[in-house]
Amino acid sequence: MTSTDLTAPEGRFPAGRLAFPHRDLTGIGKLARHEILYLLSEAEQWVALNRTSAKHTDLLAGLTIINAFFENSTRTLLSFEIAGKRLGADVVNMHAATSSVKKGETLIDTAITLNAMRADAIVIRHGSSGATGLIADKVDCPVLNAGDGQHEHPTQALLDALTLRHALAERGEGAEDFTGLNVVICGDILHSRVARSNILCLTAMGAKVRVCAPPALMPAGIEAMGVEVHHRFDDALDGAEVVMMLRLQSERMSGQFIPSPREYRHLYGLTAKRLAIARPDALVMHPGPMNRGVEIDSEVADLAGRSLITRQVEMGVAIRMACLDVLTRETRGVEGWA
Repeated sequence: MTSTDLTAPEGRFPAGRLAFPHRDLTGIGKLARHEILYLLSEAEQWVALNRTSAKHTDLLAGLTIINAFFENSTRTLLSFEIAGKRLGADVVNMHAATSSVKKGETLIDTAITLNAMRADAIVIRHGSSGATGLIADKVDCPVLNAGDGQHEHPTQALLDALTLRHALAERGEGAEDFTGLNVVICGDILHSRVARSNILCLTAMGAKVRVCAPPALMPAGIEAMGVEVHHRFDDALDGAEVVMMLRLQSERMSGQFIPSPREYRHLYGLTAKRLAIARPDALVMHPGPMNRGVEIDSEVADLAGRSLITRQVEMGVAIRMACLDVLTRETRGVEGWA
């Protein structure tokens, strides 16, 4: 099965605004299953474009997109910038280190300032949970959440889903959703917005999700999200078809959550020996940046045919192009979206 097979046939989704009725994308938790599938389907055209030599369209020509990142980021900021530019938009990056926030300006004042600049879409990354929702309430244009505190990182979950769909399709196992797929998410679950968004996305698409972490890094009551909880990595890996590793987010930790990186690797690091417990063809994922030799060994991270880590980066640009396209259709007067 090729990537073109993944594009939904015409009429598969409701027409126009009904296909995706949200003005903003602040979290996966607000999306219905068919809305997730719609965004994945819309991304396919951009996967194809990005694999050509041209890699450009004027679809968003004349529109201004502001990437307002109040937290440091490399790959997410770069991915959104490339996505906007490949769609033909004018892209402006605002770094918190050089913004008025450092001078004491409140988040609401910053939102009002950005709104006065008449941006056509604002991409927000912020260290506080709920910050993107607060800004979305104060501006007149669509807001995309590029990660807010320990809350959500919706485009990461979408790009992970898109990556999995392509990988499974190439194996001849492609399907519209992930019904019955056994996925393990291991690492710093407590501080991970990526884990939260992926749990919401994967379970909405029918996957069976197991989470694994030391007790100190496992959120209380996470079972309510429909996941199976493990503290022994070997047990969680038994029969796994996809293994998604997360880094230790030391920048969000206050106190001693693990004895040492060496001890953590011994218990929760994905080594080649440990990966052998999973299915023989189990796929490996990591949202990055990776701490090689801690949560994942280089031998596994670079495993040909099974590691999807660089594919995740590729799909990130396509899914962000799809989100920018869909969320600006009303502004652009696309038929059925006004």
